[in-house]
Amino acid sequence: MSFVLGIDGGGTSCRAAVAGPDGVIVGRGASGSANIRTDLSGARASIVNAAELALSDAGLAPEMLSQCSAVLGLAGANVGTYASQVEAILPFAASKVVSDALIALEGAVGSGDGAIAILGTGTAYMSRKSGVVRAIGGWGFVIGDQGSGARIGRDLLEETLLAHDGVVPASPLTNAVLAIYRNDPRDVVEFTTSAKPGDFGGFAPLVFDHAAKGDETALRIIERARQSIEASLGALDPAPETPLCLLGGLAQMFAPRLSPRYQVSLRPPLQDALGGAVSMAARMLMQKGSGDD
Repeated sequence: MSFVLGIDGGGTSCRAAVAGPDGVIVGRGASGSANIRTDLSGARASIVNAAELALSDAGLAPEMLSQCSAVLGLAGANVGTYASQVEAILPFAASKVVSDALIALEGAVGSGDGAIAILGTGTAYMSRKSGVVRAIGGWGFVIGDQGSGARIGRDLLEETLLAHDGVVPASPLTNAVLAIYRNDPRDVVEFTTSAKPGDFGGFAPLVFDHAAKGDETALRIIERARQSIEASLGALDPAPETPLCLLGGLAQMFAPRLSPRYQVSLRPPLQDALGGAVSMAARMLMQKGSGDD
């Protein structure tokens, strides 16, 4: 019996699932970071480890790796030649490396038309229309990720310093943030010198909490993020009759804030990104088998 592997790898963790040719998952495994942009060999090790754990969970020997077809959705695969580099060093019978957004799209809407907005620490958008896939964003915190948790946190710190300087009115939210840093704006600046996107994103829940209380600063920041999200959705221009899925940690926070144009298309995802990778791998195996006939 042939088996396929789906891999969902990112900067924090790598998940794997093994399935039969029908796409039914029979084993799962997880390991460490699989960031192909910053540590190619380390990413390969995490991928192989997660795959071996999935095989073990299914009661299969690790030697089966070389007989499995795999689809890997990896963060950073949309940049440079990283996808082809990692494909060349993987031990699977056949490997296809795609972006993490593509397996998320497949998981959310299946193989048909639809769109996703991934709203978490970062943001990325993707749609499929008449079989043509289009991606927007995913360029990272420094020059992208508009509408993300990281950008919301960054905007909050900016608003806090502007309020301290008297450029904009202070609010309970900006006062609360300044208090975290002992009311010393220099400590806010010091935080930003080494803060990573996830550190900025840690402030997002505080913004939404204060928005629920009518805080003007929080409402302004969230509205700015909402406009950025809808600008990207507008560029994708998904057909009204096709599903739109919001994914990521901020999905439920923004869903009720979207305009009616997008509200009517919102649907729950069919499955997660790992399930999408498995479905793509099963389809790849089926197409390969058809080509062998």
